[in-house]
Amino acid sequence: MFNRQSLIRLIIPLIIEQFLLMSVGMADTVMVTATGEAAVSGVSLVDNINLLLIQIFTALSTGGTVIVSQYLGRQDIHNARTAAKQLLYTVTVVSTALMVLALVFREHILSLIFGNIEPDVMDSALAYFLSTALAYPFMAVYNAGAALFRAMGNSKVSMFNSLLVNIVNISVNALLIYGFQMGALGAGIGTLVSRIVAAVVILVLLQRHNCLLRMEKLFRPEFQGGMVRRILVVGIPNGLENGLFQIGKLLVLSLITSFGTNAVAANAIANSVASVINVPGQAIGLAMITVVGQCIGAGRAKEAVSYTKKLMGATYLSMGVLCLILLLIADPLVSLFNLEPASAAMAAEVLRWCAVFTMLFWPLAFTLPNALRAAGDAVFTMVVSMVSMFVFRIGLSYVLANPTGLALGLLGVWLAMFIDWIVRDVAFVIRFIQGKWMNIHVI
Repeated sequence: MFNRQSLIRLIIPLIIEQFLLMSVGMADTVMVTATGEAAVSGVSLVDNINLLLIQIFTALSTGGTVIVSQYLGRQDIHNARTAAKQLLYTVTVVSTALMVLALVFREHILSLIFGNIEPDVMDSALAYFLSTALAYPFMAVYNAGAALFRAMGNSKVSMFNSLLVNIVNISVNALLIYGFQMGALGAGIGTLVSRIVAAVVILVLLQRHNCLLRMEKLFRPEFQGGMVRRILVVGIPNGLENGLFQIGKLLVLSLITSFGTNAVAANAIANSVASVINVPGQAIGLAMITVVGQCIGAGRAKEAVSYTKKLMGATYLSMGVLCLILLLIADPLVSLFNLEPASAAMAAEVLRWCAVFTMLFWPLAFTLPNALRAAGDAVFTMVVSMVSMFVFRIGLSYVLANPTGLALGLLGVWLAMFIDWIVRDVAFVIRFIQGKWMNIHVI
């Protein structure tokens, strides 16, 4: 169903898109540094909450992508368009509800999650939270639209839209932060404007006559409960998995903060570098949902298995090259961040370990389960991921890193994470080999 050229045309734009999406949040943080530490801290705190909500929107979009891909694989264009339409309505309703909650309770949310915050930091956080919360519906619509284009095998649209988001965001940031000295609020407005532009563009493109998923009467809402349930069967488990994963990361971060400023700084830099290495795996994972979903929808399970193996090979090759480079340049790379010697030493040590374990275990833990999700096996991936996260990543962090345990400090936290990956690998590989995931029906 997919030749080498079509796979390359799908994957390469996705890799570029993932890099562009990473830079959106970074731009807000970097540019707002000009207005002081309080603004930077406020933006950073709210971004942690926004990331959690974006994961929820992405999970719902994934549910829609799976259903649409399977209908496209079956050549059932009518139901594919119906599912696409219901996905857009669903994410709009959910994101609007979350926006209202965030606007009404934003101060309570910040105090509940982060405790007592200094007044100037709280002011910046509230201003940034206000403007970015208004962007939630537009973020959700854009994510859903981009997912629909990926389901059609067209990832160039989302890539160029991500580029547009960056250009608009940086331009508005520059005007409001540097020109009007609006600090965190200016960064938030930049995010809001860029997300509005992205949502409008993606909706316009979805309504073009040559669009396979063109939806008639898009702005005349109609609810089809059966189709929404199909989307949520995949979307809800995926959303719970992503949401609890982010909560687990916050719990681990709270442990790391007890190790001191050096450990926090080292962990932040190591996470930033590691996220770059993971980009090819994340992009190929998105492509896998489209490819495997269409194969399963067409009743060609053997091809789904074959493409999964090919895409996993591409993941190991691309990530392996990046990991080998990181292994060789960890020390000089860390030196670019001007950390204190103790922080730099910790970051370099963690990154060397990370390069080895990422090369061997990350793809099976995070790219392979997308093949299972594409077939509708989302509950299994959710259960495995959550049990492994809380038992091994969080539980073992306290055993390996805590001074009352083996006292390995920051390295102990990362070793617990690597063990979490290995446990996931075993569960997902067994599930894949057994083949039960190919017999699940979501349409």
